[in-house]
Amino acid sequence: MHIEILVDVKTTLGEGPLWDVDEQRLYWIDSADGRIFRCTADGREVRAWDLPQKIGSMALRKQGGAVLSLERGFHFLDFGTGEVDLIVDPEPDKPANRLNDGKVDRQGRFLAGSMDTNEDGPNGALYRLDPDLSLHTLERGIVVSNGPCWSPDGNTFYFNDTWSGEVWAYDYDQQTGKVSNRRTHARVDMSGGGGADGSTVDAEGYLWNALVYDGKLVRYAPDGSVDRVIEMPVKKVTSVMFGGPDLDVLYVTSMARPPLPRFPGDGVARGSLFALHGLGVRGVPENRFAG
Repeated sequence: MHIEILVDVKTTLGEGPLWDVDEQRLYWIDSADGRIFRCTADGREVRAWDLPQKIGSMALRKQGGAVLSLERGFHFLDFGTGEVDLIVDPEPDKPANRLNDGKVDRQGRFLAGSMDTNEDGPNGALYRLDPDLSLHTLERGIVVSNGPCWSPDGNTFYFNDTWSGEVWAYDYDQQTGKVSNRRTHARVDMSGGGGADGSTVDAEGYLWNALVYDGKLVRYAPDGSVDRVIEMPVKKVTSVMFGGPDLDVLYVTSMARPPLPRFPGDGVARGSLFALHGLGVRGVPENRFAG
């Protein structure tokens, strides 16, 4: 296994790597600066789109463009024109919140949660945006929503509140998109000052999580035990996603500047997009939003 800096763009808050199997392109975002990036599997042909707000996550649409969780609600993006159109703002009464991490389920629904921007109050929630653009609340009482992803068969949904010290698993009803039976899937080692950030699941059903502020990637077995820990060159790793032509490269985002002063700084590699090769496992293709 070896780690390379794929693109050194110094994202203030790099997040949300997304590999699209149709385009064979990697997308990722700068949450704090409101920007989307795209490149080839080997880091060439870098493009960027500026957004009018901070961004928490994105997913590509089956009909083209993207669906975004921006600071103030869910939006559509037209890549050709750069136009951003509001779908719905689920929290107009919570100006201290913003939308954060999200992904698409097997049926094309977009699940994304919100967070307290000061990261100290359970003021966030988990939402599901359906293809008909109806919005549904799945969970409340969240401080920092992160890490949504599904088991390979789609029947288990994983999610975490970064500072809870746990990664949760839910039963996921693929017909209705409802979650139930929340339980602790894994306990997070926070002794190094880090918390659970973005996650993905590989083809073997193991969950990979970025331990933000502790500079580690953790692979959890289906029973929740720690299978593998990888030390990264920077402390502020934020999210992970498998991609590349064979879905065997693990892309990792990082932040150049922490959002709050209590978090640690990093060296010259801060804010880079990393690629990990030779892990011996493959990922699962991501789905597009059906709306």
